[in-house]
Amino acid sequence: MSDFLVIVESPAKAKTIERYLGKKYKVRASLGHLRDLPRSQMAVDVENNFEPRYITIRGKGPILQDLKKEAKKAKKVFLAADPDREGEAIAWHLANALGVDLDSDCRVVFNEITKDAIKESFKQPRKIDMDLVDAQQARRVLDRLVGYSISPLLWKKVKKGLSAGRVQSVALRLVIDRENEIKEFEPEEYWSITGEFEKAKKKFEAQFYGNANEKMKLENEDDVKAVMATMKGKNFNVNRVVKKERKRNPSPSFTTSSLQQEAARKLNFRAKKTMMLAQQLYEGIAVGKEGITGLITYMRTDSTRISDTAKQDTVRFIEEKYGSDYVTKTAAAKQSSKSQDAHEAVRPTSVMRTPESLKSILSRDLYRLYKLIWDRFVASQMSPAVLDTVMAELQNGEAVFRANGSQVKFPGFMKVYVEGTDDKTDDKDNILPEMEEGDKVKAVAIEPKQHFTQPPPRFTEARLVRTLEELGIGRPSTYAPTLDTIQKRGYVTLDAKRFIPTELGEIVHSLVLEFFPDILNIEFTAKMEHDLDSVEDGDVEWKSIIAEFFKDFEKDIEVAENEMEKVQIKDEPAGEDCEHCGSPMVFKLGRYGKFMACSNFPECRNTKAIVKHTGVTCPTCKQGEIVERKSKKKRIFYGCERYPECEFVSWDKPIERPCPKCSSLLVEKKVKKGVQINCVNCDYQEEVQ
Repeated sequence: MSDFLVIVESPAKAKTIERYLGKKYKVRASLGHLRDLPRSQMAVDVENNFEPRYITIRGKGPILQDLKKEAKKAKKVFLAADPDREGEAIAWHLANALGVDLDSDCRVVFNEITKDAIKESFKQPRKIDMDLVDAQQARRVLDRLVGYSISPLLWKKVKKGLSAGRVQSVALRLVIDRENEIKEFEPEEYWSITGEFEKAKKKFEAQFYGNANEKMKLENEDDVKAVMATMKGKNFNVNRVVKKERKRNPSPSFTTSSLQQEAARKLNFRAKKTMMLAQQLYEGIAVGKEGITGLITYMRTDSTRISDTAKQDTVRFIEEKYGSDYVTKTAAAKQSSKSQDAHEAVRPTSVMRTPESLKSILSRDLYRLYKLIWDRFVASQMSPAVLDTVMAELQNGEAVFRANGSQVKFPGFMKVYVEGTDDKTDDKDNILPEMEEGDKVKAVAIEPKQHFTQPPPRFTEARLVRTLEELGIGRPSTYAPTLDTIQKRGYVTLDAKRFIPTELGEIVHSLVLEFFPDILNIEFTAKMEHDLDSVEDGDVEWKSIIAEFFKDFEKDIEVAENEMEKVQIKDEPAGEDCEHCGSPMVFKLGRYGKFMACSNFPECRNTKAIVKHTGVTCPTCKQGEIVERKSKKKRIFYGCERYPECEFVSWDKPIERPCPKCSSLLVEKKVKKGVQINCVNCDYQEEVQ
């Protein structure tokens, strides 16, 4: 018989931890929560100080019975769920269900699943932290009150299957507000003048700046003509050269949010996929003789803090591999004031497990994510990069051009890792030839270009996560589920990895905005998050926060029940007949947007996707038109409408005009700088501004 029973959340962790602890310990998994609010009803007693009514989750009864049997046999039970609010609540529910004394030191937490961390944590068991438990209960009850009050209204007034949650409603609002900005945006004309110059047989670019006294805006073609008229000949004088040394500091180790953002930018991972892979790396992978070992620390965190031991190990690694010049001499950046700093940043459990040493063990995606985490962590402990920057001012007549260049003098952290950005820029150094004041350079070409200001970009997953974090909406564990929910409900779709609200999403948003304005008020929601965090700090009793919120929310519900009108989503004629029964086809609004269906439903159940035409004739069969299609994974591609007779397909969007060089098909190809038009047959290409 084992002396001690340890309960964790996942079976993968259970096996690893049991191996670390030895024969006296039996480790079992609860598979997450065993008790929760029932799905079929509100289960929050608003008349009895918002007392929640928990039940055993359906299907978890046998697991609970097995754990009770094991608990009776053991001398002591340790509850080792994840080190966060959710994990603390799981431990509390287990203690209540198994009869574990809440005043005993039964709670064990660890930030990484390694032998040393596990053994150390069992030397320091503690009581269940009721402030953390109450913080989780407060969020759970508040979200249940909001979701189970508004969602039934939407079912009755719009259609079944809809929902409105506290955080998801704000996320949807951000997407819709951005779409409205784009629709209302009026582009403004502006011009630029780019000069290609040469000195000592080295060519470089410079941009028109203004005159000797001030910077000038080029608003139209007349402004450009006026500037061009002032320039005489091709020789420019070098008026000024400014050389500076600039330091660039590394980014701190990952938080949950920054990990999701960077994985989206660099690996093209969705937030949900990133968290799923990170969970696997945390829970453990079989590593040679070590067996199953946790490769990263806990992945739900808003902290950039690193333990002293991890820092010391990493400093030694950097000194040995790169030299002492590459070790940082500065203190770590301060935590954000919004950070709870409950545990460390996301980092490798051992810097000695390099990505290369694990490449043959890990799957491709696990390797790529681990490498991203390892690279970022190591770089965070390295010295700043040193850049030599040069600004040269060139003048001809009254026209002044400026050339900016930079060159890496000392790579520092950049030898390992450089943070990605949401904006597509050319990362290459613009190296200028040696220039001194009084030198002359020759203009090879002066090219004016017309531009138009662009609307703000739609949200990618990374941008939306970053915005929610900056506004103080949601917490590390909520970002991925929130983005997943608004897509599953059909409120938004992803087009070219950017969120676009659906008609259904806009209907739901308008109703929630009209009748529950506080739910969509960003300042109100951020304050509510702060108040909920104060429960975790032990500063306020959780039910008082719920009572304060519900006082006005209850009135809003009553008004909505009486005044919210039923929304009729009318079917629009599609302009064609059903090929099965001859009845008119109509446009219907479904979970993933509009589709065509037979108006003779339910007698005829014919449906089909709405075809988006490109107006381009198929280059293969010369008969059919190229139309937009979607793959099984919802990725847009283009194919001939005569498929399967004609099998032409392209991931790139065809355009109507032919190639001016060979008359073949032109397509829009997404490149780092934006969009490029390429010929599918020859080397013709053009940039799209």
